[in-house]
Amino acid sequence: MGSKVLLSGVFASLSMFSNAVERPNVLFILVDDMQRTSIGGFGNGDVDTPNIDSLIRGGVTFRNAHVNGSLSGAVSMPSRAMIMTGRGIFRIQADGQSIPESHTTLGEHLRESGYDTFGTGKWHSDKRAFNRTFADGDNIFFGGMHRYELNGHVSPRLNHYDATGEYKERAFIADKFSSEMYADAAVDFIKSVGDGGKPFFAYVAFTSPHDPHDKLPEYSSPTSTAIVTLPVNYASQHAFDNGELGVRDETVVPAPRTKETVLEQNQWYGGMINEVGQQIERLLDELTAQGLDDNTVVVFASDNGLSMGCHGLMGKQNLYEHSISVPMSIYVPGNKPQQNDGLCYLSDITPTLYKVLGVDKPESVTTKVLPLNGGDTQRDALVLGYSSIQRALVWNDFKYIIYRVKGKKTTQLFNLKNDPFEMTNLAENPKYKNMTDKYHGKLASMMKDNGDFCDINTEFWWKDGHEITWHESMDLVK
Repeated sequence: MGSKVLLSGVFASLSMFSNAVERPNVLFILVDDMQRTSIGGFGNGDVDTPNIDSLIRGGVTFRNAHVNGSLSGAVSMPSRAMIMTGRGIFRIQADGQSIPESHTTLGEHLRESGYDTFGTGKWHSDKRAFNRTFADGDNIFFGGMHRYELNGHVSPRLNHYDATGEYKERAFIADKFSSEMYADAAVDFIKSVGDGGKPFFAYVAFTSPHDPHDKLPEYSSPTSTAIVTLPVNYASQHAFDNGELGVRDETVVPAPRTKETVLEQNQWYGGMINEVGQQIERLLDELTAQGLDDNTVVVFASDNGLSMGCHGLMGKQNLYEHSISVPMSIYVPGNKPQQNDGLCYLSDITPTLYKVLGVDKPESVTTKVLPLNGGDTQRDALVLGYSSIQRALVWNDFKYIIYRVKGKKTTQLFNLKNDPFEMTNLAENPKYKNMTDKYHGKLASMMKDNGDFCDINTEFWWKDGHEITWHESMDLVK
């Protein structure tokens, strides 16, 4: 498949999707911790990502897609749960650690609608929800990351599918790099589909380019990238305490960070992006080899971004664009390639897929359908949240961020059109006070509409103003 099909401009007719017998397949490719601007299709010429770029150029690409937020440092956990359920951050249970039966998952609903569902790679929610979602799977990783002390991506701890949903047997130690293991499982599944039978939904959730970044397979290395410059908004450390300077992501490479250290980290990161891109190529090529490329919807996205030295940060526990905006593209056979700059959430993919496939969405879905044939998205503003200490509003090309950390409140206002790297804080300029007040009011209103437990118009935001704990976040939605 890959670039040959996606870039040729010769597509099958969308009318095929109206026939239940010929419903399209779905290949959902999700990567981990990939900055939107870290790949060629979004303007980065330093990293070799031709197969990811072909998806972006050949699909409907949403250039203003954002993660709704997280209540804990494990940002990918709620992000992936929001994708699976089509619900917002304050509408999922336990920050995504578990998915209740009342929140119908994407795979679960497609399974009930006649799809063969298969999952491989990272699952950051409960195991029973995985088995509700997928009728089969292999090389499954239950957890957040491959740990440094266990040889990282080189020796991932994986599970075979357990039809009971118990997964009592100890995970096995794989003998290949994590991305290769997930691609192997997906390729084997695609090969097994054959000519007849049901349409399929294959979910391939890579753990790359999430750290550890310090060990790579033979086919990829820091020298396989051309990264020679620092991020535009590099800083040795963050300008103020954002409440999460001590979180794990920020301590792997402690601040202050030298230019040399940040450059080296980005080169390793680029090597990870290169290697996962090569495994994505295998998936696309197998679709072509099996003659499935003209009847398969391909979704590509990342669960969240990553700082990698931007604003003096390394992790994703913040609301800057490098951490909260994500690459997202949907390739539909028959659709013309498009670039859409409208605001949307990553979880808007879910109801969009239901519409493309001609499947009625479950009542539990609360996110919105994206336009795949031109037109505006259904959102004129986005509200973003992290823990109980950071909230943000994206509206009319500006972003307003407010922090409450240890009783101190800090505000930022950025003109995203003129200052996409968020380097000039307009909130410090008296000329923008009225705008700052206006954005604060709209943010407070949208937070209430979205079921946020915080109220930024009060002194403490919630309870006594302490940062929400892990256990407290688990109890927010039942």
